Amino acid sequence: MKDLFGKAILDFQTNNAPANLITETTISEEDEMSVAYLFRNFDEMPKMEQQALRLAKGKVLDVGCGAGSHSLYLQNQEKLDVTAIDVSKNAIEACRLRGIKKAEIQDVMTLKNQKFDTILLMMNGAGMCGKLKKMPAFLAQLKSLLNDNGQILLDSSDIIYMFDEDEDGGKWIPSNNDYYGEVIFNISYKGEKEQPFDWMYIDYSTLQNAANANNLQCEMLLEGEHYDYLARLTHSKT
Repeated sequence: MKDLFGKAILDFQTNNAPANLITETTISEEDEMSVAYLFRNFDEMPKMEQQALRLAKGKVLDVGCGAGSHSLYLQNQEKLDVTAIDVSKNAIEACRLRGIKKAEIQDVMTLKNQKFDTILLMMNGAGMCGKLKKMPAFLAQLKSLLNDNGQILLDSSDIIYMFDEDEDGGKWIPSNNDYYGEVIFNISYKGEKEQPFDWMYIDYSTLQNAANANNLQCEMLLEGEHYDYLARLTHSKT
């Protein structure tokens, strides 16, 4: 990977002629994304992100932290110990420049011997596992990092609305996907193209089933107006 997403973040942080990212998926056309959006403050964040940050407690792990806006906010709250991780070297450099004290280049799937009270997966962070078949291992790893009374907070969307209806009023979904929420992402930045990568939008029912299979309790905290939601996963009490 060329780490173009991280390069855009670092360019913005260092005022190195930042430009918009160009994104495209297998179910959506090219679209411009302003890198400035990744640097938003609390008041500029969507309600679901704000609520997740309000609920954060104790020792916090911000997974796929990007530009670190969530970590930066939480770091300034009393009694919170925040660690921001991302696989992007450039993004982590930007986080450190922004003043995040604990910012580490780290794949959550290889993180060991640590426990957290809150694990954040914002901006559809659960989608980083890429494929639904990888969700059990992904959730098992997150669970292994969770203290007994800990919580995983994540937001995502049900993208069923993006598919056309068939003659019977159902949704026409291509048969080449194991799950309709799986997409392939393409990113371009300053004329360079990133290697395509798998991403996933998981609907709440599917998340709930995956959580239950991993002995995690799943709770809907907020439901948006456009198929989006905020959920909390905790250790099952049974």
